[in-house]
Amino acid sequence: MSTRSVRGVARVVVLALLWGSTFLWTELALRGLSPLQVAFVRCVLGALVLAVACRVSGRRFPRGATVWRRIVVAAFFCNALPFALFSLGQQTVDSGLAGVLNATTPLWSMILGLALGSERGPSPVRLAGLGLGFAGVLLVFAPWQTTEGIGWGALAILGAAASYAVAFTYMGRTLVGKGTPTLSLSAGQLVAASGLTGLALPLGGLEPVGTGPVVVIAALALGVLCTAITFHLTYRVINDEGATDAAVIGYLLPVVSVLLGAIVLGENLGLRVVLGMAVVLAGVGMTRAARRETADGVSAPEAAAGDTPSTRPVAAEGAH
Repeated sequence: MSTRSVRGVARVVVLALLWGSTFLWTELALRGLSPLQVAFVRCVLGALVLAVACRVSGRRFPRGATVWRRIVVAAFFCNALPFALFSLGQQTVDSGLAGVLNATTPLWSMILGLALGSERGPSPVRLAGLGLGFAGVLLVFAPWQTTEGIGWGALAILGAAASYAVAFTYMGRTLVGKGTPTLSLSAGQLVAASGLTGLALPLGGLEPVGTGPVVVIAALALGVLCTAITFHLTYRVINDEGATDAAVIGYLLPVVSVLLGAIVLGENLGLRVVLGMAVVLAGVGMTRAARRETADGVSAPEAAAGDTPSTRPVAAEGAH
């Protein structure tokens, strides 16, 4: 495995661990904050962290009205809209069904990629990996055990998953690979998301705030680990491997959240859950293996012809 492949795998593992822990930290933060307050605080803290990182590394914020218009669109679909839809949906949908609906993001991303031409003839192994990963998520959460019907809450969460897919595809086509460092893009996106979520606070985020130590620690973890670092790594994965590969990480989130629940909260791990996690890992492994084989098998002329914004490295970023 090449150094770049090792870096890619490490980036995916770190991203899955951080993103998967979001459920735990959010549950703790909600003990003192409303859903809109949680969304606003994590965006503001994430923006501050990445702004400092830009300053320290000598990067500048993106310039130009066109770039900022695109960043605002990405922030809406990747932050403001899905955060709001999840908050709405989880009022009536249990975590099992929510997890399954959220895991449709890779499937939405593949459909969008095929429709827009950014996914060129995915291999049968790659398609099988996507399907197997989703089957594993179903096995982990077993939504057939719930007695709740599919209502507006479920549709809201499904909309959030589709919104992430739209965001990843949009970011890959219009933002990465255009000469702006991914650190600058991720910082700019969270600044825009802070503004968008701030505008939404009057709709349900002006109630008193609880500031106990658990709430403060959870908010810091959400802002620094689960937002700042996560969205920067998401940009790197989209830049290096494409929108669908970034979305596939969604399959790993249930594995992380279930393991954290067992380790931190003492929740039970049954045979079905363990088997489901193994199926998820196998599906993700098939998808990434097929992606590497495709990349290794493309000749130089074909690579030049198929060089798209979602897979072209950003030269301005330098070492990462």
